[in-house]
Amino acid sequence: MNSVLAGPIGIDLDNTIVSYDEVLFRVAEEAGLIGPDVDRNKKAIRDFIRTLPDGEIEWQKIQAMVYGPRISEAKLIAGVADFLACCRNRSIRTYIISHKTEYANYDRTGTNLRQAALEWIRNNKLFPLEPCGSIKTLVFFGSTRLEKTEYIRSLKCTCFIDDLIETFLEPSFPTGVVKILFDPHHLHRQPSGMEVFSSWKDLPHRFFSGQS
Repeated sequence: MNSVLAGPIGIDLDNTIVSYDEVLFRVAEEAGLIGPDVDRNKKAIRDFIRTLPDGEIEWQKIQAMVYGPRISEAKLIAGVADFLACCRNRSIRTYIISHKTEYANYDRTGTNLRQAALEWIRNNKLFPLEPCGSIKTLVFFGSTRLEKTEYIRSLKCTCFIDDLIETFLEPSFPTGVVKILFDPHHLHRQPSGMEVFSSWKDLPHRFFSGQS
């Protein structure tokens, strides 16, 4: 695995770098959609809300609020900063490549989701050595999954890290790019053709062990 990390690494953003679990719970509870007995993770919250009347629309409203005006409450997943530092120390280029539209259908505030995400990235200092303006050259948003995979291809990523297995099953996903699935809740058995990890804290040792 170490050899593929010599080239650019692409990383998904939402639920791969950013954890929305706590803010999703708060916003859904404030809206009266869930109670304290629901587990505080995205899947449990989503699955419960979808059982309610108009549940899919209510879920989209919660997502719109969390990905937009309340994204500042989202948390950097533990271990991400250390992994990015390991890449920086080895002069390995990293890109954030996200499937994200500019605006959410059910966000009454009209928040630009991409600008909100960029602000979160700056505030969490994911690229601390880069001038503020140049961060846009390291972060790419696609309106569709196809656009996302085209960025992975055009940026010549040697591997891509994502929490959604659907990204890797996309027919347009470029051949030869190593697929690394982030699965913190152990939702998937070992999928064919993919590396799987459950904690970012494991990655530096797993991928850079023995390197200077």
